[in-house]
This record gives sequence, structure tokens and C-alpha cells, in this order.
Amino acid sequence: MTTPDPASAGLPPAGPATLADLVAAVCRFRDDRDWAQFHTPRNLAAATAIEAAELQERFLWKTDAEVDQDLADAAKRAGVADEIADVVMFAMLLADRLGIDLAEAVTAKLAANERKYPVKLARGNARKYTDLQEDSQSDA
Repeated sequence: MTTPDPASAGLPPAGPATLADLVAAVCRFRDDRDWAQFHTPRNLAAATAIEAAELQERFLWKTDAEVDQDLADAAKRAGVADEIADVVMFAMLLADRLGIDLAEAVTAKLAANERKYPVKLARGNARKYTDLQEDSQSDA
């Protein structure tokens, strides 16, 4: 997959884009087309879910080995990347519409997850945090 010219996406020309740069570029894309009028929280949440479903569809009914094989194909991998980008961009637009700072929200969520999933209890398993807490209390 080739990397597009950052300037064509409204990004600064040098260095990696920050989260703030990306949000600004997505909002600029929306504003240049006068689409904010359609971007209600309900519609943006629905668009995010629909794009997530399109991402999920790429893997539907496939074994892990078939998914790995698909991802080794450059065109199929690019399609997955496009779907991920759609999900992220609609989430950015929803956060912008709601006045949520994504960096702050992600930082806060990571901190909450650190408390809910301490490494000594969560490492190597996929149990929900409530089950981890129950196990830790029963071991005491």
C-alpha cells in the first residue's frame, strides 16, 4: 500500500501526523463539502457502526488461516485498511461533534483499563475484568 502525499490530505508536509492533525484534516474534509449539517450524533454513531460492520464482513465466515492468507494479499489488505480508516474517521467526527477530546478520552480509558485489568491477573487470558476480580477474591 502506498502512502498518500500528506499535503493532499490537508496534513502538514513533514513528519508523522499527530492525532490532532488527523482530526483536523478529517474535519476540514467534512467542512469543505458542507457535510457537518448531516453529522448528527445519531447519524455519526450509525455510520461508525455500519463501517465497523463492513470491516467485520471482510472476515466473516473465514478461518484464521484464511484471514491471514487474505491479509497477505496487498489488495485485500488495502481494503481492510480502508475500512479501518472509515471506522476511525467516523469516530473522530463523532468525538468532534460531541466536543470530546480523543487524546484525553483514550488516555482516561487506558487508565481505567489498567485498573480493571491488572497485569498480574489479566496477562495471557481473555476473561472479563469482573471474572478476574472474582478469581482474585476467591484465591485470597
